[in-house]
Amino acid sequence: MTKESVRKRIWEIGIVPVVRASSVEEARRAVEAIYLGGIPILEITMTVPHATKIIQELAKHHGKNVLIGAGTVTNGTAAEECIDAGAEFLVSPGLSIAVMQVAAKRSILALPGALTPTEVMQAREAGADVIKIFPCSSVGGPKHIQSLRAPFPDAHFIPTGGVNLSNAAEYFAAGAFALGVGADLVDLAALRTNSAEKIVAAAKALLLAVELARAARS
Repeated sequence: MTKESVRKRIWEIGIVPVVRASSVEEARRAVEAIYLGGIPILEITMTVPHATKIIQELAKHHGKNVLIGAGTVTNGTAAEECIDAGAEFLVSPGLSIAVMQVAAKRSILALPGALTPTEVMQAREAGADVIKIFPCSSVGGPKHIQSLRAPFPDAHFIPTGGVNLSNAAEYFAAGAFALGVGADLVDLAALRTNSAEKIVAAAKALLLAVELARAARS
């Protein structure tokens, strides 16, 4: 997919599940549950063991149906490795110029992290169109997104950290582009106890919340 089509797909779905699986098999089960719930996107964080191997396996077996990205990408070497493994977008907790440069060179969408207006300005100057706001819940949650939208009305923010079903509508009302959702959606404990239906149900509920929130905003 092109960088623009990846960006469009993230906006269409409105949710980026953050997966911290400990094995390829666990990641596969998470993907299947998320996909059954209607969300064809996920982000594998580089903080888990053998993350690039997991990305490679998921891209091979699910890449036609699921948009697979890499998270917690903090340097240029990791960015190259993730792209080579099949990641179609890169997410960082902060701004790494090296990651942005690699992504630009490889025509891959990079979503740097930011929290303050200064950091948002730096990310935009580095070429970012979509910016992860992290950890959003620590500084006011939806109100923080609303505050950032005032000086940056044309920026696209993905709040992450403390985002869940109970506050999803508030984030979209505040102007979020999409939501980054971790353990509140991808319940690895449920996977490990053969209760994947909990993730399926959570994904469906989040998708409905996105649909209703966007309808209310339009």
